[in-house]
Amino acid sequence: MTHSNRWSALLLAGVIAGCGESALEGQQGSTEETAVISQQLSSSTRPGMGATIYNGGTTFRTWAPMASRVFVSGDFNGWGTWIELGNEFNGNFSGDVAGAVKGQKYKFITRNQWGSDAWRADPRSAWQENSTGSSIIYDHGEYWWNAQQFSTPGFNEMIIYELHVGTFNDSPGWGPGNWNSAIAKLDHVRDLGANMVKVMPAYEFAGDFSWGYNAAFPFAPESAYGHPNDMKRFVDEAHMRGIGVIFDVVHNHYGPSDLPMWCYSGDCLGSGGEYFYNDWRKSTPWGDTRPDYGRPEVRAYIRDSMMNLLHNFRGDGLRWDATKYMRTQDGSDGTAIPDAWRVFRSINREINSTQPWKISIAEDFGGGDAITNASTSDTAGGADFDSQWGGNFVHAIRAAVIAQNDGSRDMNAVRTAITQRYSGRHTARVIYSESHDEVANGKARVPEEIWPGNAGSWASKKRSTLAAGVVFTSPGIPMIFQGQEFLEDGYFQDTDPVDWGKNSTYSGIRTLYRDLIRLRRNWSNNTRGLRGGNVNVHHVNNTGKVIAYHRWENGGPGDDVVIVANFSGTYFPSYNVGFPRAGTWYSRFNSDWNGYSGDFGNTATVNTVAYSGGKDGMSHNASFAIGPYSLVIFSQ
Repeated sequence: MTHSNRWSALLLAGVIAGCGESALEGQQGSTEETAVISQQLSSSTRPGMGATIYNGGTTFRTWAPMASRVFVSGDFNGWGTWIELGNEFNGNFSGDVAGAVKGQKYKFITRNQWGSDAWRADPRSAWQENSTGSSIIYDHGEYWWNAQQFSTPGFNEMIIYELHVGTFNDSPGWGPGNWNSAIAKLDHVRDLGANMVKVMPAYEFAGDFSWGYNAAFPFAPESAYGHPNDMKRFVDEAHMRGIGVIFDVVHNHYGPSDLPMWCYSGDCLGSGGEYFYNDWRKSTPWGDTRPDYGRPEVRAYIRDSMMNLLHNFRGDGLRWDATKYMRTQDGSDGTAIPDAWRVFRSINREINSTQPWKISIAEDFGGGDAITNASTSDTAGGADFDSQWGGNFVHAIRAAVIAQNDGSRDMNAVRTAITQRYSGRHTARVIYSESHDEVANGKARVPEEIWPGNAGSWASKKRSTLAAGVVFTSPGIPMIFQGQEFLEDGYFQDTDPVDWGKNSTYSGIRTLYRDLIRLRRNWSNNTRGLRGGNVNVHHVNNTGKVIAYHRWENGGPGDDVVIVANFSGTYFPSYNVGFPRAGTWYSRFNSDWNGYSGDFGNTATVNTVAYSGGKDGMSHNASFAIGPYSLVIFSQ
C-alpha cells in the first residue's frame, strides 16, 4: 500500500504532534473532587472485551495497564455520574452495568497515576457515532443471517473483484457511497463471474472520505458507510449471490488521527502509550503510530479485530496491508521488527486450524517465499500466509502493454511474470493489472496510461484487454479493480465514484471480461487447466512479440489449454506454435472479435488442427490467424 498523498508533510507533522502528551491537556475531565461516582463495581466474571451485552445489562472491560482507576459513563446513567470499574490487576478494568442496553452511547474515563482524567472512546468499540464521538453498545447477535448454504470458493477457483465502498456506487447526497449502494451493484459482480470481492478498509476513520488506510477503530465499521448491520447485510447479500468477501485490514499503523488508544492510560511513555512502540520502531511512512507487536495484549487486540471480521461479519478472508511495514521499520531488512512475525504466524495458524477454507493474503512486496511458507510454531518458520500480492507480475505486464513502441515490449519479462510463483504453489500469489495502488499515487488506469486522455481509443482497448487476458490465463489468483471491466479511466480517488455510464458505453469490453472469467472458472468444462497449477511457456518470440503457453491440471481433453498472446501491432495470418497433442483444437476465445468492440479487427481465429511434428519442445504443431494486440485460447 502507498497511501494517497492526501496530507502534506506539514499537515501530517501537525497531526502527529497533536497526538503527543500535550494532546491530553484538552481531554482532561473532572477530577475525583468534582466527579460524582455513582457506583463502584467489582470486576466482572463474564468474558469479553469492550462492551458485551448480557441479559439485563452490559459488561464493560478495557485494557488500561497504567491507569490507577477507570470509569464508564453513558446514556444508561445520563452521563451525569461515573461508574467505577473493578480492577482485575492484569491491566484490565471491568464491571457489569445493569440497564445498559444496545444502542446506548458510552465512553470510558481513565485516571492516570497523577490523578488526571481523560474521556476515551472504546478502542474495541463495535459501533461509533463517528471517529471523534462516543462508542455505542452493539449486539452482534441481533442480525439475522439469510445466506446459510454459502461455501467459500477454493483458492484455485477464486476470481477477486476489488472495490472501495465509498466510490464503488455513489449514493444520493453529498456523502460517499455506502454499504447499501454497494449492495445494489452486487448483481453486476455476480453476472461478471467474479466470486470474491476484496473490500478496501471500511473501519471507522477520520472524516467521511478516505481510502480507509487511516483506520482509527479496527472493530467498528465506518459510520459514513452505514450501521454495522448494513455491513453484515453486504456480506449476506454477497453470499446469497455466491460471492465471498475478503476484508482489507491495516495493522502496520493506525490513524494517525482520532485514535482512541493514543496515550490511553494517561501516560504517553514519551510517545503514544501502551498500544504503540515508543522507540525507533514507532515510525512509519504514515505517522509514529505502529502498534507494539511485542505486547501480548496488543497482539490480542489485532487478533481479535481480525477474528471479529471472520466470525461476527462472516468474512471469507483477509488481505493484510503493507506487511513489510509490520516486519520492518522502514521497509529495509536492516530495520527488522521480529515481533511482527509472531503476529503473522499466530493468526494464520489459528485460521488454518479452525477455518482453513478462508484465505489470508499479504501485501508484502519483498519477503518472497518466507511470507507464504508454512510456520512450525508461533515463533518459527514462515509467516503462513495463503497468498501474497504479485508485484513481479503486475509491473511486468503493465510495462509490456503501456510501452508506446512494440520494440520496448519484453517477452522474456512477460514469460517470467507468467511462470513466477511463491512457495511452490500457484495460488500463493494474487495477480492483476489494476489495483487501488496501481491506478493512483502517480499512476493511472491501464487504458489511461496507454493513451492519456483517450482511454476509449482502439490502442487502449486492445492493449488493456490483452493484459487482462494474461491475468486470467496465468497461474495465480486473478483480480480486477472496480470499473476495470468497462474501461474506467483516470486514476483512483476517494472522492471520484465509478462512472457506471461506461458499463453501457463499453458493454462489449465487459462481455470480454465475462468470457475470460467463465473460461478461467471452467464453466463449459473444457478449460479446466486454467485453474490448474501447471504452466509451460513454450514459445517466446521477442522479435515478433508473441508468446505462447500451455496450462493444465491433469492433462487431456477438456484440461489442456494453449494460450497465444500477440503483443505487437502486427496481424499474423498464419502463425505456428507447438501443441501438446494431435487433433482439433477449438478456438474458445479471441480478444479481437468485433463483438467486444466495433473497431476490433475480427480476425478469423478459428479451430485449428495440430499435426505431428516437433515445435517449441512440443510433439505437435498448429497454425492459426491472430490479430494485433490480441490473445487467443485453444482447448480440446
